[in-house]
Amino acid sequence: MDANRKQTLAARAEVFKALGHPSRLAIVDMLVGGERCVCELNKSIDADMSTVSRHLAVLRNAGILSSEKRSNQVFYKLECPCITSFYGCVESVINGTGRPAELAGMK
Repeated sequence: MDANRKQTLAARAEVFKALGHPSRLAIVDMLVGGERCVCELNKSIDADMSTVSRHLAVLRNAGILSSEKRSNQVFYKLECPCITSFYGCVESVINGTGRPAELAGMK
């Protein structure tokens, strides 16, 4: 395997690792509707602020989110909304069909 291919695979793995926690997936889902203040995210995640901040940092470091400080609040937004487009594929794996969820019922 050449160096470029290894680098691409490592980058993909980092994105998947960043999404590899239910709380981080919940954060991504919340941000699909638009940017949110960290205080809103914290209320929805039902975890202490330091845990939510760590989850946000993982997602931000992977390039999935960006943040902007305004006054004394920090707002987060999804940098690549297309990240949720693979959910259908994941659901097909969960359901054991190996096909997109919307096609699984059709034969």
